[in-house]
Amino acid sequence: MPHSSPIPGWIALLGSGETAAAGGQWFEQIAAALPAPVNIAVMETPAGFELNARRVAERVSEFLKIRLQNYRPRIETLSLRHRGGPFSTDDPALCQPLLDSNLIYLGAGSPTYTARQLSGSLAWDLVQARHRLGATVGLASAAAIAAGTHALPVYEIFKAGMDLHWRTGLDLLGAFGLSLVIVSHWNNNDGGAELDTSRCFVGQERFRQLTSTLPADSVILGLDEHTGLILDLAAAECRVVGRDTIHILRAGQDMTFHNGETFPIHLLGDYHPLEDPSMGLPAAVWQQAADFSPAPNAQPELSAQVQELLARRQAAREAQQWAEADRLRAEIATLGWQVKDTAAGPQLEPMGE
Repeated sequence: MPHSSPIPGWIALLGSGETAAAGGQWFEQIAAALPAPVNIAVMETPAGFELNARRVAERVSEFLKIRLQNYRPRIETLSLRHRGGPFSTDDPALCQPLLDSNLIYLGAGSPTYTARQLSGSLAWDLVQARHRLGATVGLASAAAIAAGTHALPVYEIFKAGMDLHWRTGLDLLGAFGLSLVIVSHWNNNDGGAELDTSRCFVGQERFRQLTSTLPADSVILGLDEHTGLILDLAAAECRVVGRDTIHILRAGQDMTFHNGETFPIHLLGDYHPLEDPSMGLPAAVWQQAADFSPAPNAQPELSAQVQELLARRQAAREAQQWAEADRLRAEIATLGWQVKDTAAGPQLEPMGE
């Protein structure tokens, strides 16, 4: 095994607001800690049942292109939507970019759909392998819920009126000794004074009943809206990022932490590092991830799109529309080129040179 002692990446959780200010802060803290180049995979899976699944993921990709432009990220949107058929989470070609990503992101959609389409799939095995080899896994909203030992069936209870129950989650952190049940949208108040939509829309009373059916060793991690938690497994430390609070319910205790506060990961359970990082993963998948060598970064293509943006920027400068010129410069940067203004006119150079 070529990686004898790999250091796992971060697990970054977010209650909501991945394309809002708090989400931008969350993403920037992640990007700042990643080695260059920053390669991001945005997976469509959580919203794969929706007709606009591609657009749901692309909105996040477009946000990241602007918000993280200083890190010059390469961002790929992966059409991994369901088990079997087209866009399968078992399709090796569609999963290939995961091997070269150091930030893998999943977000809004359905928690139970996410767990069902990823459980036992090639995509999820690769996500876990990449995390254990150093990649950060970012999970927001529905995907954060799905990653726990038990997934809250939000749509089934809140929209379809099914009896209170839990579904089996992906248990991302179980191999590290943590029996976490993750609940995003903890302090949601969309229902106003007439309807309790906290605890991810099921309300406090129903959530109390749900809690009573969990195994005794479960630890509930509640994430307020626009609030995240970064789990640094290597340092055994957690840090809160965002607008409000995270909540830990364990053995009858309710602990809360706010933006900027840190606490030891052991508050979430009996954490332990992995003795064998390949544990629980198919041998072939682990070997593929451990042996993967990314191709050298090629010079970006000077496309017609880049040249058109450059011409529009020059026209904006001549019209003294400086804000628009700055915006176009940033858009050009997301395509791998930097603009240098010279006496002879603007010139393009590959980023990093």
